[in-house]
Amino acid sequence: MSDLQIFNFSGADIRTLTIDEEPYFVGKDVAEVLGYKNTKDALIRHVDDDDKRGSQITTPSGRQTMIVISESGLYSLILSSKLPTAKKFKHWVTSEVLPAIRKHGAYMTDEKAFDVVNNKSGLADLLQQAADQLKQKDIQIAELKPKALFADSVATSDSTILVGELAKILRGNGIEIGQNRLFDWLRTNGYLISKKGSSYNLPTQKSMNLGLFKIKETTINHFNGSVSISKTAKVTGKGQQYFINKFLNCAKVTFFGSDKKLVTYVDAQKHPKQKKS
Repeated sequence: MSDLQIFNFSGADIRTLTIDEEPYFVGKDVAEVLGYKNTKDALIRHVDDDDKRGSQITTPSGRQTMIVISESGLYSLILSSKLPTAKKFKHWVTSEVLPAIRKHGAYMTDEKAFDVVNNKSGLADLLQQAADQLKQKDIQIAELKPKALFADSVATSDSTILVGELAKILRGNGIEIGQNRLFDWLRTNGYLISKKGSSYNLPTQKSMNLGLFKIKETTINHFNGSVSISKTAKVTGKGQQYFINKFLNCAKVTFFGSDKKLVTYVDAQKHPKQKKS
């Protein structure tokens, strides 16, 4: 999806963006220009579901989900409009805006394209605009990456898994760690109780307060008639997100593996492979 572009028709701003290499228009803007008093109703009545979709649009009051319409949806609104200027609007869109978008990859008239090619300041402006767009996309990618990584690892926040299963998820994301090493790391860093005894490998108060673990209790009936309770630490959905992002995004993670070798991950995003010493 491209960044939002704004162009003007008879004093009215029309916001547009490109999705999957196809132009889309903010439905509210188009409906207002074409004289629809109830823009929401117009989009429901005159635009097919296949020709509209929700998209995050930046507005003065923040990012909002707005209905954007395809080129086909645009024509549907034009044909249903009773304004005399609808025909003029259609001609302007089809003869200037759409050809310019497809020709230059942006809303750029031939005059602007000539300026870019023949004028250093015009080219500098375009390059600066492209740099700003790339910077914004890098920021968006950085913000979304942890969510995407986690989405691949856990279906819902209510799910709980064993520590061994968390180790498998980490390995699937490029972290070479097994169940025993992960247990060692969790104990060393105060997430699981390290003192031998009935509470060994159960969550610490710190982990419970953070909501990273739950304790599963299982009743065991023995042959002699006695009953005992087995307690197992299970990682919550929040805990899965916490540890996955910690290993993948933190500057340095160090632990002693079960083979007593020191394992260090340095800047996991840039150097995903482990370093042993």
